[in-house]
Amino acid sequence: MADVVDYQIYGDDMQIVEIELDPNEGVRAEAGTMIYMGDGIQMQTSTGGGLFKGLKRMVTGESFFITSFVYNGPGKGHVAFGAPYPGKIIPVDLTQVGGQFLCQKDSFLCAAQGIEISVAFTKRIGAGLFGGEGFILQKLVGDGLAFIHAGGTVIQKQLAAGQTLRVDTGCIVGFAPTVTYDIQFVGGFKNALFGGEGVFLARLTGPGLVYLQSLPLSRLADRILAGARASKGETRRGGTGLLGELLSGD
Repeated sequence: MADVVDYQIYGDDMQIVEIELDPNEGVRAEAGTMIYMGDGIQMQTSTGGGLFKGLKRMVTGESFFITSFVYNGPGKGHVAFGAPYPGKIIPVDLTQVGGQFLCQKDSFLCAAQGIEISVAFTKRIGAGLFGGEGFILQKLVGDGLAFIHAGGTVIQKQLAAGQTLRVDTGCIVGFAPTVTYDIQFVGGFKNALFGGEGVFLARLTGPGLVYLQSLPLSRLADRILAGARASKGETRRGGTGLLGELLSGD
């Protein structure tokens, strides 16, 4: 059974979540997400369930370790975790979504101690080959609170039974286990080459809760890299690049 934790979310576009712990309560988080912690909080780093689970996480691009923060002092203890890029932190009560929740591998932030965190692969070969960010999902199992992060604006959808939503794979934050996940070919030669949305889309079929994001990390990274290349090209051609234009006021 997961620890029952209280929390407070601070900020607007770069949020943090502060977790309040009673003695012997704890929270588990991805390595490198902790912002601050008070006296009495002890860090315990592990593979999150054995060597195989650690290796499985590492192969999929995640950290090999999961860090637990356990409070061993009197009264209340506090520890805070920060979102890695602009967006929102979403609290998910697993008891309200059937005890399980699937989320993008970059979305998980932290969860109450007692919640199992594992890597879940999509079952269909099509999803594995063409799903992009949607190929690797994390599964959260338990009966407590978990916190996930969405880039940009958060869109919450409650799909009815049989209701279908087609989504860019990177824009999926997470969904309830009752939602069916598959990959669908966009169709059409021009769409595939020039549509700008990728050759395949994720197909989500209800019933169940779905969280979407307007700014996936992959899309943000692509724009930054494209801007950096353009600026570098301008500098090589003798121009000042974007940075020079901003500094000169042109």
